[in-house]
Amino acid sequence: MDERVSGNKEQAEVDMNRSPDAGGAEHAMHGHHRQGHGAHGHAGHDHIHMAEDFRRRFWVSLLLTVPIVVLSPMLQMWAGLGERLRFPGDAYLLLAFSTLLFGYGGYPFLKGLVDELRDRKPGMMTLVAVAITVAYVYSSAVVFGLKGEGFFWELATLADLMLLGHWIEMRSVMGASRALEALARLMPQDAHRVGADGSVHDVPLDRLAAGDRVLVKPGEKLPADGVVVDGTTSVNEAMLTGESRPVSKAAGATVIGGSINGEGAITVEVQKTGSESFLAQVIDLVRQAQQSQSRTQDVANRAALWLTVIAIGGGIVTFLAWWLQRDVPLAFAIERAVTVMVISCPHALGLAVPLVVAVSTGIAAGSGLLIRDRAAFERARSLDAIIFDKTGTLTEGTFGVTDVELFGEGLSREELLRLAAAVEGSSQHPIATGIVAAAGAAGAVRDFVSITGKGVQGVVEGRQVVVASPRYVSELKIDVPGTRAAELREQGKTVVFVLVDGTLRGAIALADTIRAESREAVAALKGMGIGTMMLTGDNRHVAAWVAGEVGVDEFFAEVLPGDKAAAVENVQARGLLVAMTGDGVNDAPALARADVGIAIGAGTDVAIETADVILVRSNPLDVVAIVELARSTYRKMVQNLWWAAGYNAVAIPLAAGVLSSAGIVLSPAIGAVLMSLSTIIVAVNARTLRLRHDAAHR
Repeated sequence: MDERVSGNKEQAEVDMNRSPDAGGAEHAMHGHHRQGHGAHGHAGHDHIHMAEDFRRRFWVSLLLTVPIVVLSPMLQMWAGLGERLRFPGDAYLLLAFSTLLFGYGGYPFLKGLVDELRDRKPGMMTLVAVAITVAYVYSSAVVFGLKGEGFFWELATLADLMLLGHWIEMRSVMGASRALEALARLMPQDAHRVGADGSVHDVPLDRLAAGDRVLVKPGEKLPADGVVVDGTTSVNEAMLTGESRPVSKAAGATVIGGSINGEGAITVEVQKTGSESFLAQVIDLVRQAQQSQSRTQDVANRAALWLTVIAIGGGIVTFLAWWLQRDVPLAFAIERAVTVMVISCPHALGLAVPLVVAVSTGIAAGSGLLIRDRAAFERARSLDAIIFDKTGTLTEGTFGVTDVELFGEGLSREELLRLAAAVEGSSQHPIATGIVAAAGAAGAVRDFVSITGKGVQGVVEGRQVVVASPRYVSELKIDVPGTRAAELREQGKTVVFVLVDGTLRGAIALADTIRAESREAVAALKGMGIGTMMLTGDNRHVAAWVAGEVGVDEFFAEVLPGDKAAAVENVQARGLLVAMTGDGVNDAPALARADVGIAIGAGTDVAIETADVILVRSNPLDVVAIVELARSTYRKMVQNLWWAAGYNAVAIPLAAGVLSSAGIVLSPAIGAVLMSLSTIIVAVNARTLRLRHDAAHR
């Protein structure tokens, strides 16, 4: 990977990177980094700092607004108080309170204006700063003798509402990043390191190194990636891999730092720490995904840039259009221009995509779906076909019993498997492993003999049991009843025969075991209108059998590893948008060639450079989950963009005063309310993506 999270301290932080928006707005030290208000990078503690800063400025400004409202002559008149609250010097006192509010409450916007102009990226901070500055300067000029009506109260309420909107927005951003921050908090503070003499000492995580042994007590979090060397337990890996059920662990099993130990104490030998750990790599992949530019975000960026230009230009045109009319007060013309600039701030447009990106990336990371390339992830919503590698993807990649054929009576299927497993238990051959796994329990064997190249034999419960190849049975000139065994061999399965006391009692067929989820995944993809294909280097008989069992639409057999990319290219040549799903090792060229490359079953090895999406678990249903998440994410993006664009199409003309003849006139404060409301709607809509996901997986 290009960039790693270094050390355990850095694991405690997750950058919520949001791609730059066209506005380039910066809230400076009080808000947003230079990359832009709508899309930029924050560490978790920055969210808290920004939210607290806007909260503090809002409440102080709200307190200052009280005397400003009370001292405003226009509001006194509207309240029917006439001149009763007027006193000598009240205008200067009003100016003093307004100056305090303008300087303190308006500082984030004024600072943002300077930074945006320096970066030559005028945006929403520029709009707000210009609006409050115009209101302040004009109202101040009225105090010192300019003919007209000041509207310090409009300045105050506008600043209050903008600060409130930003405070709520920061809280929404914090909410969107909560899943990733939870990931970063998974690591414990200390570890129980076991010394060479067996003594146990608590040490900080940064003092752990590969080769150290640590004791993990029941209920504790695992401090590092490693291998169990002593003890048995079950481990909750839900926050890391999305696996909802606790996973059993015994000596030799790998464990992931940050997962939660169950009921048993275990000793773990540390393998990976710091930037090499699974959790650090997940956080790094999330960072890469959020930094990678989204095509939808690019559309939003351009729209936000144009909206900024329209807002500034519209404000100027609105001012001139009203000012040049007879009998229209200068204050009214300025108020219209200020309202246009406030109401058209592209906050909602700038946040439309980044908030959805933050939520969807958090959902994916918490479900074991790691997105490396946002653009490729977005393409997944439009896939026409998904090509699955067979071995290790649709199948387990290990021999398993598929069929048991009995010859004669007297033995059940389970008993035949048990006798065969007893003999095969002394062998390390893949066939033996498959039979033993299928039997579950096997009896003891004596007088074990390996028949070179043909099988094994031994005495089990006083009976001579032979598990042998078809060649051995043929050499003994034993007739095989029926045709089923021959049919199984034609399917490409490996068939062995079981003889008990010299009599042929059954046949056991083995093949690469099909994953239990493969059929469901293929059926789900078909239901979504996506074609399914299978790619394998196996012969056509094996491929045809697996394809038939799983239900794929098409298969490619006897494909050499070097030719897999060409097979993907051939499917693309049909005009189809294609995803390739493989184990990320020998499938690397095909993963890179596909429109969307999905590496499945990466486990703790997430550094797969050729894949666009990495699935931690070896579960084909996660491919379905990626497509569903891509589609729902895109829907939320489009909903937000339509709302943001539609809101401005209606709000800007109203702000300019096109319906003033009908008595419909929006003040800058009302404009700020509508703008903030639009932003909140976009933020809430983005958050519903997680609510829908949680409801679907409850």
